[in-house]
Amino acid sequence: MARQIEAGFSRVLSLDTMRGFTIAAMIMVNFPGSEEHVFPTLRHTKWNGLTFTDLIAPVFLFIVGVSIAFAYSRRLQENSPKTELYKKIIIRSLKIFAVGMFLNLLPNFDFPNLRYTGTLHRIAIVFLSCAILFLNTNWKQQVYIGAGILIIYWLVMTLIPTPGMGKVMLDPGNNLAAWIDQQYLPGKMWQGNWDPEGILSTFPSIVSGISGMLAGRLLLSRSSPNEKVNYLVTTGLFVASAGYFWGLIFPVNENLWTSSFVLVTSGFAAMLLGALYFLVDIMDKKRGTKVGVIFGANAIAVYVLADILALLFYISSFDGKTLNQHFVDNLINGGIEPRLASLLYALLFVSVNFIPAYTLYRKRIFIKL
Repeated sequence: MARQIEAGFSRVLSLDTMRGFTIAAMIMVNFPGSEEHVFPTLRHTKWNGLTFTDLIAPVFLFIVGVSIAFAYSRRLQENSPKTELYKKIIIRSLKIFAVGMFLNLLPNFDFPNLRYTGTLHRIAIVFLSCAILFLNTNWKQQVYIGAGILIIYWLVMTLIPTPGMGKVMLDPGNNLAAWIDQQYLPGKMWQGNWDPEGILSTFPSIVSGISGMLAGRLLLSRSSPNEKVNYLVTTGLFVASAGYFWGLIFPVNENLWTSSFVLVTSGFAAMLLGALYFLVDIMDKKRGTKVGVIFGANAIAVYVLADILALLFYISSFDGKTLNQHFVDNLINGGIEPRLASLLYALLFVSVNFIPAYTLYRKRIFIKL
């Protein structure tokens, strides 16, 4: 490995920037000013298809994979004991999962209706799986494992009839993944009888992390910076195109995290990272990156803080209306198009979260969940 990986592990500013803006985008789409007035691309697709919002979670999992490659390549070169690494990986995964459970309990701590899945839960599982995989496999084995998961998931979802239905189905709540969740997933499900972060769909989401690990290994390789950009963009375009054509028979679907969805979004993430790496790290175009770096320095902590601050902005009532309702209604009454008013509020909420993010960054406080 020492011959394949560079000795230096300097910060890749483009990765930090990408991580921060991804978290900012996640907060923006999670907290619109009004759920009734949202631009279509700022909503998740109801089923098949792809919007801007659908890209955010897989891009973040891709970034998790890249970060794993950077963090643990260094540890392996330093010959850090794997037992200690396993311990830290497991503890960190449990902490992220536990914080996800805490957020699901807010604001009423309704344990009987507790949801056991969510964004942080999936991040925790993907981090745990990918980190352990990275410590014990080479990049070729990771490619084979990732491809194997996607192919097996495709065959399982399209060849095994949904129990009780007598045929293969890929409809909301009526598919094999939903059936498994109904049988084995404890607690409340997001959509009543199915959950977009359910048991079976977690397996292909791990491949989103694996794709990031492969990109991270490339960035750490001895290839020239321009070669790295070419590999990222070219491979990303090929992978995304393959996902598009696979989607003709196994639709691109975030709710099921289909194999085609993994390829399309991982390909997009690789191209985005390649473009940012070229502009920021090679061309030294750093203007505008500071906001991303600040958000990214405490990415998960800021995400958690946004959920907590939302209790004040979205639940606290003043004169019979919440703060977001007051804001959006005033803009609409002033002649602003409702969906734009809702977006402006979401951007304002992102800006509010930037304040503690900046404070932590300025004080050099980095919260590692």
